[in-house]
Amino acid sequence: MKTTISQVSNYEGQTVTIGAWLANKRSSGKIAFLQLRDGTGFIQGVVVKSEVSEEDFQLAKNMTQETSVYITGTIVEDKRSPFGYEMQVQSIDLIHEAVDFPITPKEHGTEFLMDHRHLWLRSKRQHAVMKIRNEIIRATYQFFNDDGYVKIDPPILTGSSAEGTTELFHTKYFDEEAYLSQSGQLYMEAAAMAFGKVFSFGPTFRAEKSKTRRHLIEFWMIEPEMAFVDHEESLEIQEQYVSFIVQAVLENCKLELDILERDTTKLEAIKAPFPRISYDDAIVLLKEKGFTDIEWGEDFGAPHETAIAESFDKPVFITNYPKDIKAFYMKPDPNRNDVVLCADLIAPEGYGEIIGGSQRIDDLELMKERYEEHNLTGEAYKWYLELRQYGSVPHSGFGLGLERTVAWLSGVEHVRETIPFPRLLNRLYP
Repeated sequence: MKTTISQVSNYEGQTVTIGAWLANKRSSGKIAFLQLRDGTGFIQGVVVKSEVSEEDFQLAKNMTQETSVYITGTIVEDKRSPFGYEMQVQSIDLIHEAVDFPITPKEHGTEFLMDHRHLWLRSKRQHAVMKIRNEIIRATYQFFNDDGYVKIDPPILTGSSAEGTTELFHTKYFDEEAYLSQSGQLYMEAAAMAFGKVFSFGPTFRAEKSKTRRHLIEFWMIEPEMAFVDHEESLEIQEQYVSFIVQAVLENCKLELDILERDTTKLEAIKAPFPRISYDDAIVLLKEKGFTDIEWGEDFGAPHETAIAESFDKPVFITNYPKDIKAFYMKPDPNRNDVVLCADLIAPEGYGEIIGGSQRIDDLELMKERYEEHNLTGEAYKWYLELRQYGSVPHSGFGLGLERTVAWLSGVEHVRETIPFPRLLNRLYP
């Protein structure tokens, strides 16, 4: 019977066949231990010389890393095994012999590994990170689908910028100028006026010449948008959502977190509600911590975010930023016109901002004023202004950066390990 490694617990004491690749091996005299992987997990195959043919035993002893095989044997429980089960091998059928696989078990430099990213993905560590990424995506769909959100797919090619910045990738759209999307938010606002509660999941592109461990040129965002939801209600949704995906990873990725040696005690405390600190108070806190390079009206950098997060044991919302350093569509605080109803959610342990969100401007005349302040003229933004002309309502939304969230939950140092094929400032290969 053919099965996968993830399903072997259903076949204890039975003989099964698994299609697999050799991840590693060791042999001693009359026994060989094969560490096998099939994409669903890892298992050890024990090959005893007296229990297999001479041909199969020699194949096991001489098998090279990443050689592919069909391997047949009996599944037995083994509590000493990190996978809980092992296979007592009866026969091996060679599919393809791998010759000189470049990523050997020894240490390799980052550039070498990135040049071979298409092969590095096969390693146990990278496999674990991608499984955690997949679980976050699965839990995201569950959270929003269960609460009645409609999945919307905004365009990747756009005629305008959601953030109004210059960090855009330009391309020709026949006879027009187009951009790769920085965010689907403007389109999600339109969708929220049709469906009430919506979310999107897709790639975004920022032409930032940044080499920090937090930045990618192409990254994926989860962007919910909700009609009839104010800023405070949006914060509650955000903390419930983040708590949900953290608990999903803890429950469903135990093996992967163990492989990555992630300290899960810090994650187990991540439950709503999350602490909040205003931008004003955050500036005061940084001054108390000895920072002299930040003044009111300036945006926070990575060291500032890390220092603020160190004062809390959960993700923390930094709220009510100055209007002049935030996007044109954010609603001013009715009690204080120089700040807006927004928040950035800062992850613990130095992983930085994982969510940015705000209540959106719903007043037509105020939005026109903001258009003029930001020089947003022409036809490209006309449709967005029309959303305030026909039944405008209070509405809010946010965007969660998937890769930073994966980095935080998996405990990896750099976001380049959190996406299958990262696009970095000086890397477009493979």
